[in-house]
Amino acid sequence: MSSRRNRPIRCCPPYLRRIWLDPDRVEDPDAYPFCLPFLRDAFELSFDRSITIIAGENGTGKSTLLEGIAVLAGYDEAGGGKGYRAVDHSNAIEVMGGYLSEALRASWLPKITSGWFFRAESFFSIARYLDEVGQGSKNGPPDYLSYSHGEGFLRFFEERCQKQGIYIFDEPESALSPSRQIEFLKLMRRMDNSRNCQIIMATHSPMLMAYPNARLLRLSKYGLETVSVEQTDHFKVMREFWDDPAGFVEAAIDE
Repeated sequence: MSSRRNRPIRCCPPYLRRIWLDPDRVEDPDAYPFCLPFLRDAFELSFDRSITIIAGENGTGKSTLLEGIAVLAGYDEAGGGKGYRAVDHSNAIEVMGGYLSEALRASWLPKITSGWFFRAESFFSIARYLDEVGQGSKNGPPDYLSYSHGEGFLRFFEERCQKQGIYIFDEPESALSPSRQIEFLKLMRRMDNSRNCQIIMATHSPMLMAYPNARLLRLSKYGLETVSVEQTDHFKVMREFWDDPAGFVEAAIDE
């Protein structure tokens, strides 16, 4: 029976087709995360492509949304794959977005729970956890932390993010130089071409936002809207910078 459950699903992504907020499941609309502006009105998000990219300013709720989706997919809100609990929540005082999942409903075709939720800020804990569970195994611990931060990220992506599944990336570019971001784009292309991976990603990198044929969404207090990379604030700011780097920085710090 277990081998039957582990067989690849003969269906192309997106596997998660739609999520929406059920108002009847919201106990207190003034409490986090339901107080976030984009959740104030009837929230709904459809996935019509294998890759969905979300851009937005800090504090708009990108990570909260990804955490809610991750829990829906069966992952821990702190990061990891199904069945992984690399971060101890017992003494945590922060309120995380996984609570959002209790008020979300989802439409899957089909439901899939293999894959990974990658959070840049919990990578160290995840890597240590994987080393511990890998002790005594045939291949040994992966030892991502013996590499530079960016190299560890890339090794992790290469080894963990190419099988069939739903992959949720929260700011994967945080440790990657521009050239390493190009390597990550190549990985995204391989995942895309495999036709068995769904990617949902939040990023501040215009380079990643520009991935061809992905659906790019901007999250703001007004909700989610489809945009081009040229319409994002990230791209506009960087374009102004490249036009006159010294002048841009001088003007910015004098404001």
